[in-house]
Amino acid sequence: MVRKALHAVVWRIERVIDAVRGQRDKRRVIEPYIGYATPDHLVVRGRVLTALRRNAPRAEQSRWVNFRQMLGLFLTDEVADVEISAEGMTAHTDEEGYFTLLLARDDRRGWQDVIVRIVDTDVAVACPVMIAGDDAAFVVVSDIDDTMLRTGAYSLARNLWTSLTGNALTRQVFPDAVTFMQHLTEGGRNPVYYVSSSPWNLHDFLATIFDRAGLVRGPKFLRDLGVSRTQFITGTHGDHKGGSIDTLIAAHPGLPFVLVGDTGQHDAFVYLDAIARHPGRIAAVVLREPGPGPDAESREAMARIEQAGTPLLHGPTFEGFGERLLVLLNEGLRT
Repeated sequence: MVRKALHAVVWRIERVIDAVRGQRDKRRVIEPYIGYATPDHLVVRGRVLTALRRNAPRAEQSRWVNFRQMLGLFLTDEVADVEISAEGMTAHTDEEGYFTLLLARDDRRGWQDVIVRIVDTDVAVACPVMIAGDDAAFVVVSDIDDTMLRTGAYSLARNLWTSLTGNALTRQVFPDAVTFMQHLTEGGRNPVYYVSSSPWNLHDFLATIFDRAGLVRGPKFLRDLGVSRTQFITGTHGDHKGGSIDTLIAAHPGLPFVLVGDTGQHDAFVYLDAIARHPGRIAAVVLREPGPGPDAESREAMARIEQAGTPLLHGPTFEGFGERLLVLLNEGLRT
């Protein structure tokens, strides 16, 4: 009851603040997110704000400056109920400014730009969409923190310190992750997706880090940490990651999946559940072991993954995993 009452109060306060902001600031911009394709649709995604929050960091700047810049990424003014359009289809932004446009699937393949407009304005932006080719052999879904990006998410204090006091020039992608993902995508043949509990406010920040490191580009499934009418901070880490995996498996019928994560946030449990929900669809699981490595519960979940007959690669680095995994997958696809 206390949580429900607190949710109601916070939601009403946020609605009043958003209404005041919207009345004061009539600017509208579209922040594009990378979309993807299903058998029936191109899924175009983005958010309407009053202004984009972007940083211009320097590698030598202080942690205090980094903190202020990171905090600024969360101070967004979203705009609800804005009508947007693309290729003859329209939609309205939700109460947090997010929109999803479902366009008819056609013969386009690879990376495509879809021009999205705010109706009755001259505001328009190109929203990228990744459309897997017919030659894809499998799909890769990867976690980000401590899997691709050095974070320390296995420790809340370390996670917050690293996330809030670094910048796009100081944050480090694991070099072995770059090589590993390049092996798996096989020159862009196999689509790669990233799933994280990080908020959508960090979409551009993460894209900048990934591009600088040369990490394979792919659509991201991040979390809405805002307060909605029905939810007080949306979902849990496991719910978000599991739901995103379900969405992507439905988007790629017939293709096997490789799930990549780490033991710091109990990804083994999430992936074990995905194996149970989608028999025969998970071709392999790969887990990095950051910090102290897996605890007893994670080791048990990892053992159950192997007992289910799903190949599991795990270790403190991904060195050599790309070659080993491709051999395993090719053997599995031939049987």
